[in-house]
Amino acid sequence: MRVDRWLWAARVVKTRALAVAAIKGGRVQVNGERAKPSRHVRPGDGVVYSAGRFRTAVVVRATALRRVSASEAALLYEETAESRAERERVAAELRAERAARGQREGGRPTKRDRRRLEAARRERRG
Repeated sequence: MRVDRWLWAARVVKTRALAVAAIKGGRVQVNGERAKPSRHVRPGDGVVYSAGRFRTAVVVRATALRRVSASEAALLYEETAESRAERERVAAELRAERAARGQREGGRPTKRDRRRLEAARRERRG
């Protein structure tokens, strides 16, 4: 099965177009080599997908001809222990950075936050 179709069917990416863009951008490797969208993957192959600061390494367990439900998609691959630990470490770093800047976990500012920001901007302007 083509790697772009597999990434889409396994719900690693939302659309095939995003899968192709990630592959062409060099953010996908199959068995340690940069992949092309038409590269075939088989059970046992290692796939590494990078998105921003996150890097996910998985082992292909099965293929699916079409997109399947999330619970079935989870059976198509197995994330490596190193990848899982690295992902959790990066997520903890991002949470710490947000806390240091005073941002909430939700990301979007509340009405109270917005009013504070606007007041601070007014003070800077004079």
